[in-house]
Amino acid sequence: MKTSPGLAARTVDRFFDRLRKLPAPRNKYVVERGLRTPTQDGFVLVSDHYAPVVSGAGSATILIRTPYGRGMPVAQLWGRTFAARGYHVILQSCRGTLDSTGTFEPMVREAEDAQDTIVWLREQPWFNGELATMGMSYLAFTQWALLADPPPELRASVMIAGPHDFSRAIWENGSFALENFLGWSDANSVPFENRPSLFRQLAGNKQTVNRQKAASAGLPMAHAAESILGGRAPWYREWLERPDLTDPYWRRYNFTDAGQRVQTPTLLVGGWQDIFVGQTIEQYEALRSRGIDVALTLGPWTHVGHLLKGSAVIDNEALNWLDMHLGNQGPGRRTQPVHTFITGSGAWHASPVWPPSRTETTWYPNDDGLLGTTVSPGGRSKFRFDPSDPTPSVGGRRLSAGAGVRNNGDLEARRDVLTFTTPALTAELEFEGFPVVDVSLSVDNSYADIFIRICDVDKKGRSHNITDTLVRLDTTAAADEVQHITARLSPCAHRLMKGHRLRLQLSGGAHPQYARNLGTGEPLSTGTGLKASVHTINHDNTRLTLPVTSSTITRPL
Repeated sequence: MKTSPGLAARTVDRFFDRLRKLPAPRNKYVVERGLRTPTQDGFVLVSDHYAPVVSGAGSATILIRTPYGRGMPVAQLWGRTFAARGYHVILQSCRGTLDSTGTFEPMVREAEDAQDTIVWLREQPWFNGELATMGMSYLAFTQWALLADPPPELRASVMIAGPHDFSRAIWENGSFALENFLGWSDANSVPFENRPSLFRQLAGNKQTVNRQKAASAGLPMAHAAESILGGRAPWYREWLERPDLTDPYWRRYNFTDAGQRVQTPTLLVGGWQDIFVGQTIEQYEALRSRGIDVALTLGPWTHVGHLLKGSAVIDNEALNWLDMHLGNQGPGRRTQPVHTFITGSGAWHASPVWPPSRTETTWYPNDDGLLGTTVSPGGRSKFRFDPSDPTPSVGGRRLSAGAGVRNNGDLEARRDVLTFTTPALTAELEFEGFPVVDVSLSVDNSYADIFIRICDVDKKGRSHNITDTLVRLDTTAAADEVQHITARLSPCAHRLMKGHRLRLQLSGGAHPQYARNLGTGEPLSTGTGLKASVHTINHDNTRLTLPVTSSTITRPL
C-alpha cells in the first residue's frame, strides 16, 4: 500500500532540507513498503519504494542497497530527498539484514543479489529503463559489486566513502585493522531489534566502547573477540586467520576489476580522515585513465562525518550529478570535476584533475630533533616499542568517536614516539597529494612495524595530525639488518600557516587502530607471546617529501 508522508515526516523533510541548503522539492512523493525481490537461490530481499508523484514521462530510479536498515539516515537523507525531486528510490535491505531472508555474510553475496534486483526492477511498471546507484560505505561497495557486470540501464553512480576491495581495508599494509572491524562486527551482528539508535552508535556508547577496548587488549585475539561477539560474527575469526590477501577466500571481497568495466558517469566522494580515502583515489585514477566521466570531491570528513558534517556538500553535489546525467532540471554541469577541501585553511579548491600541479620539497631529520632541509650525516635516533604497552591510537582514519584530527601532545610525550620538527615557517606552505617518507632503519627484532605520521604544530605548540600510515617491516630481514622502506602516506591537502611548524612522527604502532605486532611471529588469531623491539632510525637516509602545490584556486561551497 502506498502512503503519503504525514505532518511529522513533512516537518522532518523541511528541517533536513534547510540544514543541507537543498533546492526546493519539485513534487510530492508516496512510500510503498515491503516490496519483495526473489533471489535465484530462493531467498527474498525486501525494499521500500519512495515514488515521486509526477505527470508525464516516467522518472529514473536510484537503487540503494544497505545492510543497516531502511530507516534513519538513508530514508531521510536520500529516500525522501530524491523522491521529492523527481526520482524513484529503492531502499533495499541486503540479504540476512532486517527483514530480508537468508544469512548475512558480509560482502560475499552482493554481486549476485544486485543482479537479481536488476532483473526484478525490469519487471516493475514504473521502471522507465534509466537507473542510477547511490550510497555510502558498505552501500558504495554494493555498487562496485553490481558494476562487476554493469547493467545496460545504468546511467550514473554516486559513490560516497566506500571501498571496492574490503580485503585491503581489513588487512591494511599487512596489519589487521583491529578497532575498525572488531567494532563493525560487534555492531552489525546484533539483531536489529536490539541495536542502539544510529545516533547513540555514532556518539560512542560508553559501555560498548569499554567492552570493545577490553576485547582489543586481550590475547589471543580470536578468543578475546569472542568475549563480546559470542559467536554472532563468524566472519571475524575468518578475517583474522587470513593475512594473505592472495588467498582465494578474499576474491569475494574484491571488485577492483569493476573499475575497468564502468562506462557511466561516476561521482566519487571521500574524506581526508576516512578509512577508505586511499581506495577512493584509486577509483578516480582507474576511471579517469579510461576516459570515463568522473568527478571527485574530497572533504575534511571522518567516515561518519560524511553524514554528520558533509551532508550539505555531498547531497547537493549528488543531486546535481544525477540531474545532470538523468535529464532532470538542475543547476548544470560542475565547472571543475575535482573539488578538494584544504585543511588548515578552510578553503575549497576546484581543479580539472587530482592531484594538482605540484613541486616536491624534502626535509630531513637531524640529531637535535629538528626537521631541516639538509642531511645530518651519521645521525641516529632510537625508540623501543613494547607490545605489552603498545603505542596508542590518537585520531586518524578510524570508525571510532575519536577519529579525525586530534591533539597529539600526550602521544608525542611518550618515550616510544620520535618527533622531528621544523622551525617556525616564515611563509605559508600548502601541499596536496601523497606525502612520502623514506626511512632507513634497523630493528633488533625481525617482527616489527613502523607508524609514520606528519602533524601541523600551531603557534601554541599543539600538534594536530594531518596524515599517516603503518608499514609492516620485512619479516625475512635479520635482527639489526638495515632496511630501507618507502612509505606513501594517505592522501591529503593541507596548508601550514605562517608561524606553524611541520612535524614528522615515528613510532612502532597505533593500537587499537591496528593490531599491535606481537614481536614473536605467532599468528595474530592464536598468539599470546609478546616481545619488544628497539628501532634505530638512520638520519642520513631518512627523508620526508611533500607535494607542494604551485597554484591555488579557491571557491566557496
